[in-house]
Amino acid sequence: MQLTLHTDYSLRVLIYLAQKGEKQATISEVAEFYQISRNHLVKIVHHLAGEGFLKTARGKNGGMRLARAPGLISVGDVVRRMEPNFDIVECFNTTNQPCVVLPVCALKAVLSHASNEFLNILDRYTLSDAITQGEQTQQIFPVEFLRR
Repeated sequence: MQLTLHTDYSLRVLIYLAQKGEKQATISEVAEFYQISRNHLVKIVHHLAGEGFLKTARGKNGGMRLARAPGLISVGDVVRRMEPNFDIVECFNTTNQPCVVLPVCALKAVLSHASNEFLNILDRYTLSDAITQGEQTQQIFPVEFLRR
């Protein structure tokens, strides 16, 4: 299973903001930090805000920050809300089922179980678990940037 870039970048935005603590960040700042498309991040930030993960403010002093503490944001919840679907194979999509053995195939149930377990494991972790503090973190994020 591979997560979409939309989900990958969503998690990166959340990690970045978790490191900033209560300080706001801009989309341009995050795009520059990760060296990814600002235009793509605009869509992602809009989606994250719509799902209640971010608070955003427009204008001169605008920006974004986490809507709640990192320990209250489940990685599984983020992945579920950002991924368009979990169609691991074609037969998961109810509108496109070209496989002739579908009526007698048990593989779909096995893959569905595996997908559910994957998400259940992600549910055990929060954004707090995805960020670290320490010397290596300070080499990546400037000291004045890090949450206190």
